[in-house]
Amino acid sequence: MNGFRVHDESRRAKWAIAALFCFLGFQYATWASRLPTLKTELGLSETELGLLLMACGAGAAASFPLVAFLMRRFGSRWLALVSALVLAALLVLLSVAPDYPVALLIICCDGVGVGALNVAMNAQGAELETRFRRTAMSQLHATFSAGLLGAALLASGVNLVTSAMTAHFAAAVVLLMLLLAYARPGLLTDAGPQPAQAAAEQDTGAQPPEEAEKRRSALTVPSRMTLWMGCAMAFGTVTEGAMNDWSALYMKDVAKASEAVAPMGIAVVSVMMLVARVFADRWRTRWGDGRVVRVGSAVAGIGLALALLAGGVVPTLAGFACVGLGAAAVTPCVYVAAAAKGSDALALVAAMGTTGLLVGPALIGFIAGAAGLVPGMAAVAVSALIVCLSATRIRWGSLVPAAAE
Repeated sequence: MNGFRVHDESRRAKWAIAALFCFLGFQYATWASRLPTLKTELGLSETELGLLLMACGAGAAASFPLVAFLMRRFGSRWLALVSALVLAALLVLLSVAPDYPVALLIICCDGVGVGALNVAMNAQGAELETRFRRTAMSQLHATFSAGLLGAALLASGVNLVTSAMTAHFAAAVVLLMLLLAYARPGLLTDAGPQPAQAAAEQDTGAQPPEEAEKRRSALTVPSRMTLWMGCAMAFGTVTEGAMNDWSALYMKDVAKASEAVAPMGIAVVSVMMLVARVFADRWRTRWGDGRVVRVGSAVAGIGLALALLAGGVVPTLAGFACVGLGAAAVTPCVYVAAAAKGSDALALVAAMGTTGLLVGPALIGFIAGAAGLVPGMAAVAVSALIVCLSATRIRWGSLVPAAAE
């Protein structure tokens, strides 16, 4: 009976945390789907729209010190709930933003909220794996993709009835609140400092309370391994983001695909990544996180490089499929490894991942503008191989799960 109770508790917690991942994907895709409306209503130029998108990434990347402090002070459960409420409120504010400067400020704050919820929900996922000895992080990341899809479907459905952004965002907020209400009872309370933090805090009891509090509030200097994790995360998100932004153009201009076939590039990457994340926890259970990341990133880098050399539509789609398959488990595994090092490491690695997601596509665009799309996509292959190299420098956890759910 006790085993059944533990299993039920783990499933309840897993679905609650999955609701947070779905929440974040849904919230982000909701306002992103209305960028054309925002552009028209606020009279934005292409440059101003680009700055609006960059403001979200900049807010998320800059949130590291605040998020690290809040994680240490209040824990991942509190941070997840509060940041989710803030993100829902920001949708309402964005729908009534009177001008561009206000919209820019709201989107920047949204980036901070995204950074906070991203760290908190991944900390919850790592705690789930540690507490119940079951791999689950890859499937949790798959529900983020489900949230993106759900938001896209809602946007299409609402547009059939009304083009009003306020009505769309109001419906989205109702659904987000339902997700949050479902998640709240099942979220995990923090187990206390992680091993890396506990060692640093062991002797605070011998200090005055003010000194101990100051030590807990101060940011720790990241270790070399944490920086390798950040490197793996940054180049992993460069790989993901660049494929999302540049695959269709590559298919059309280089592979010479038709207008109907060109969008299949991003479709292949997305579908392979979603399917791989559904099954990746089983791979982690069987082979371990380190091997999954090393082999996966190598498959992504080498597969894409061979596709670039071969040319043509079919080889290109096969190479893109390799990227989706190989890169799928990188970020979930690195998040787990970073969480084991403590909240500071997790917040820093998450911020570096956001920076890679923000800077990567622009960097690929710069290379493509200077030398062409083939060298630009070759840089994506190199990014995947840098992930493989970084993974060899990371000391991966020795979790032996009871099963992969």
